[in-house]
Amino acid sequence: MPAMIVIGYRDDLDRALRNRGLSPFYIAQRPALPPQGIDFTVVSDIENAHEILRAVLAARIDDVAGVLSCHEMGVFGAAYLRQQLGLPGNTDSRKVLDFRDKYLQKNGLPSRVRRARCRYVPSGTSFEELATELGDPFVIKPANGGGSLRTKIVRSPADYELALNPFPDRSDVAVVAESFHDAPEIYIDGVWGDGGLRWWTLVGYHASPLSAAQGGVMAAYVMDRRLHTELYEQAEALATDALSSLETPDCVFHLEMFEDADGLTFGECALRLPGGLSPRCDELTYGVNLFDVEISLALGEGVPRIESVENPERFHAHILLRPSANGTVTQADYERTFELDEISYPSAPGARVGPYGMVGYAIVSDADEPTLQKKIEEIVRFNEAS
Repeated sequence: MPAMIVIGYRDDLDRALRNRGLSPFYIAQRPALPPQGIDFTVVSDIENAHEILRAVLAARIDDVAGVLSCHEMGVFGAAYLRQQLGLPGNTDSRKVLDFRDKYLQKNGLPSRVRRARCRYVPSGTSFEELATELGDPFVIKPANGGGSLRTKIVRSPADYELALNPFPDRSDVAVVAESFHDAPEIYIDGVWGDGGLRWWTLVGYHASPLSAAQGGVMAAYVMDRRLHTELYEQAEALATDALSSLETPDCVFHLEMFEDADGLTFGECALRLPGGLSPRCDELTYGVNLFDVEISLALGEGVPRIESVENPERFHAHILLRPSANGTVTQADYERTFELDEISYPSAPGARVGPYGMVGYAIVSDADEPTLQKKIEEIVRFNEAS
């Protein structure tokens, strides 16, 4: 079978690749290694294009059909590998930087696109300097981070020192500070091709990614276009303007935005598959398989024709379940308590902990969005209480 080089690992993508008749070879970084029996090479830094290229050359993989990345941290390396190995798909690693570096992205947008003020934080930058320039509070985060990791809201000089602790030997372009935006966050799962939106939907969070990264439960639900007509129109306009301005290549993308009383504010955009169980909920709701789109792009087939359900009968949500504090809550407890579409919740000690502290997940659905939100809230409370 032709090989697909994949930076990072996720089991849902692995199944999609094998269903397409491809043999994946993974470039992975501890602790997120593929299961036993799957071909992979370990690197110390999954963002180091030099190391990734050496790992691929050393593996001597026959009949390579393409390269793709599971996540945000691998998109630059994927573009670089395509350049060096003469493979199809996006090869513009310089353009990819506009979707990895938050300073480059936000400052590359035209002034009409509303977004946070953003600047680098070189060594020696004071709290007072940033508070004066960006307002108080402000946000500290990695310039090339993802998933709200190492992201902190800063309200005082003490907060500022704590926020910089994870970056002891940082370069002058490793950390950014942004003006704080206090508004609900939503996001788009979408496909961009030939300079326009080919398919997309809006997804709402149960709680902000930042709160989930700091111990909360991550949950998100597909939003009913019929209930949010104006919001969908605003989101389409913002996404089209921002992605056109950034000269976005054909891709599957994840675009975050803030919902203000007077319109939408751009958050950030990544050239990658949505995280968590978002692709699964998109497929269950609309019949759109974003993994197949991503694979087609990596094979050089372009954006495939996307047939989507116009008015879904049910809308789906996913909840990333955290481990039980005392180890006594099991999957059977969830199944007895709730009406679930899907669940995976290992109760054995030592279960692998993934992003946002998850050890398992649940998917629920309903024809009515408010009822779906109530279901999410009940499962989240149950998970938190356990």
